Amino acid sequence: MTTIHAGAAGTWTLGDRTVNRLGLGAMRLISKADGSPSDRAQAVEVLQQAVELGVNHIDTASFYFSSLRSANELINTALAPYPDDLVLTTKVGTGRDPSGAFIGAHTKEELRGQVEENIRQLGLDRLDVVNLRIGLNLERGEGSLKARFEALAELREEGLIRHLGISNVGLEHVEEALSIAPVVCVQNQYGLTIRREDDAIWQVCAERGIAFVPFFSVGGGPAGVTAVADAPEGAADRAVAEVAARHGASPSQVRLAWTLHQGPHVLAIPGTGNPAHLRENVAAAALRLTEEDLALLG
Repeated sequence: MTTIHAGAAGTWTLGDRTVNRLGLGAMRLISKADGSPSDRAQAVEVLQQAVELGVNHIDTASFYFSSLRSANELINTALAPYPDDLVLTTKVGTGRDPSGAFIGAHTKEELRGQVEENIRQLGLDRLDVVNLRIGLNLERGEGSLKARFEALAELREEGLIRHLGISNVGLEHVEEALSIAPVVCVQNQYGLTIRREDDAIWQVCAERGIAFVPFFSVGGGPAGVTAVADAPEGAADRAVAEVAARHGASPSQVRLAWTLHQGPHVLAIPGTGNPAHLRENVAAAALRLTEEDLALLG
């Protein structure tokens, strides 16, 4: 069987770091889609295999933890000392207390604490990319991000952060953040049938040379959280199944390929704690959809 490399989808530049457009999200390393615990040894294997398959962009956060697992600790255990080309992207602004309840960070000191916690857990001197996440969980953030993004820009000047991004935002937040500091990525929930109002955001990102990084683009989210869907799933599922049959691919691969086809600045970060699913996701980097396929998918 031919091994597909994550670089088959091409590359993009996050500030001064070049990454393959097919990356990995770390949330599924701590628990499965149904909320049941992940297998620690398998999660470590996924991380190590991912790097072997060319994944050099991993999205994580200090609040990715369960009673048994911490995504940052797993990454540190599996991959340190880190490959020179590996970019670890994390997020602050949203966090969780020890009970697991979501909390926000608003002051510079609160944000500094979250940044430093990620640095400690990952065993780094500074973070490659930090996204300011606004809104709790999957709720779209509202209100100004000015004070919080200015605080992160100051931490960047201090050398704790290499590059900045924003997450869970609206179009107005993109413009607001750009008026404060360079933005290398925008990370929102987005997919074939999810949050399609963000078509406008990824278009602005394309114009500005900013990476658009969808999460949960294959569908779903954390256990107990309902994704925000914009199209009837039945019709979409039938279209995805038809395209998958044409290419001998899985529905998940088609959804990932659709995401990557939205533009060269769009990065995919599918998450999994299963080595077989990892290989399937990475193989989607080589799936080329036709104009007929894209028209059917919508």
